[in-house]
Amino acid sequence: MATLSVLTWIGNAAAVLTGPWGAVTAQTQQANCSRQAAYTHAQRVQQAVTEAQTAGPSRAQLRADCERLQQENRQLWEAWADSVTCGPPQQRHFAATAAALGLSLNQTRALLACVLPPSACPSRATLDRWVADAAARASQVLATLDRACQPLVQTLCLDEIFCHRRPVLMGVEPHSLAWVLGQRGPDRSGATWQKALQAWPHLQYVAADNGTGMQLGLERIQQERQQAASSRALEVALDVFHTRREGGQALRRDWSAAEQVWEEAEQADRDLARTRRRGQDSRGDTQRARRAWQRAEQAFHSACRREAAWQRASQALNLFRPDGRLNDRAGAAAEIQATLPALDGPRWAKVRRMLTDSRSLTFLDQVHRDLAAAEPRADVRAALVALWRLRHATRPGCGPKPSGRWAWCCRWCRPCSRGRGSRVGTGRIGGWPGSWVGWCVRAVWWSA
Repeated sequence: MATLSVLTWIGNAAAVLTGPWGAVTAQTQQANCSRQAAYTHAQRVQQAVTEAQTAGPSRAQLRADCERLQQENRQLWEAWADSVTCGPPQQRHFAATAAALGLSLNQTRALLACVLPPSACPSRATLDRWVADAAARASQVLATLDRACQPLVQTLCLDEIFCHRRPVLMGVEPHSLAWVLGQRGPDRSGATWQKALQAWPHLQYVAADNGTGMQLGLERIQQERQQAASSRALEVALDVFHTRREGGQALRRDWSAAEQVWEEAEQADRDLARTRRRGQDSRGDTQRARRAWQRAEQAFHSACRREAAWQRASQALNLFRPDGRLNDRAGAAAEIQATLPALDGPRWAKVRRMLTDSRSLTFLDQVHRDLAAAEPRADVRAALVALWRLRHATRPGCGPKPSGRWAWCCRWCRPCSRGRGSRVGTGRIGGWPGSWVGWCVRAVWWSA
């Protein structure tokens, strides 16, 4: 509420704007206010007079328009509430679906605020209770579905990821990309992995990295089946994803070291040029520059040699050879052995161990066994595999792309649509190279 009258404001403005010297002091003493208040009154009175002189709606008209719009807004909200049903049950369903899609509580509340009036929008605490209740009810359903799906899971791709520095044991069925294992903590030891994998008694093939705890858990599962004389043997393969990642990191370190040596050689050239400009003896700098460039050339050629060897070893881990033929263990092992002398040095020690591990090529053995079971006739099997490769030549590791009449045949010929050909052409083969394994696990985790 204003403590000074309108006339006092006008008097203060007159004293500030048109009064003689000392008028402001006299006016403020008479009005019992400060000098700063008088200057503020003068500014506001001048602004009000200026706005009254400009063309446009009056203050009364603006207030009437504002009241009309508020009334219209209330009528619209009431009409929407009568036409659209978005009560608490629908809001609970929306919150549970948004949480399952990965939205946070704040994001869910912001979306609800777009369609609900502020008075009807649930609070963040309410959304938290709804989501927790939906998760508790969903866990009961998922437990039943897990027991029903256990006999169907025969192949798993395993990996470990971290969420807030806590390990999460991940397991994905590669054919369906179903996320069947997502256990957070308490650790990633062999006992934890063993307990997590005991829920899948029909498991026959596992593709995983060379983690100590994971491999120990798999070994214990294999020992349990041997002691129980179970007919379901568990075959373990090393995925190629981590092998290629380690190789890429080692190659980047090699090139970084070569670039550093090259920069040192360029610095030696700059030192030599500075010495010559000063007219000093440059024989020592010349020798240092020559030795620096010799080291740089040696590091450059070594990095090129290792890069070529690594590309050859990486191609040996593909499902198909560069010439388009289906890869096998013997050919892949020969290629890897041929590249090992070039992959020397401590940076490549881990990569060499992973490449020479026999489990790195287990997926090729599984592929050949499944193909032979799907189509016993070797000539028909080879033709179907060749057609499948040509139709999927854009995928990594499927050899050269088709061209000419082969591309035309791949577009128009569909012999793999029924019978044994469909079992070969659908890609449901048990062996899974690791580049697909890591992608499967991370794709399901990111989409969740």
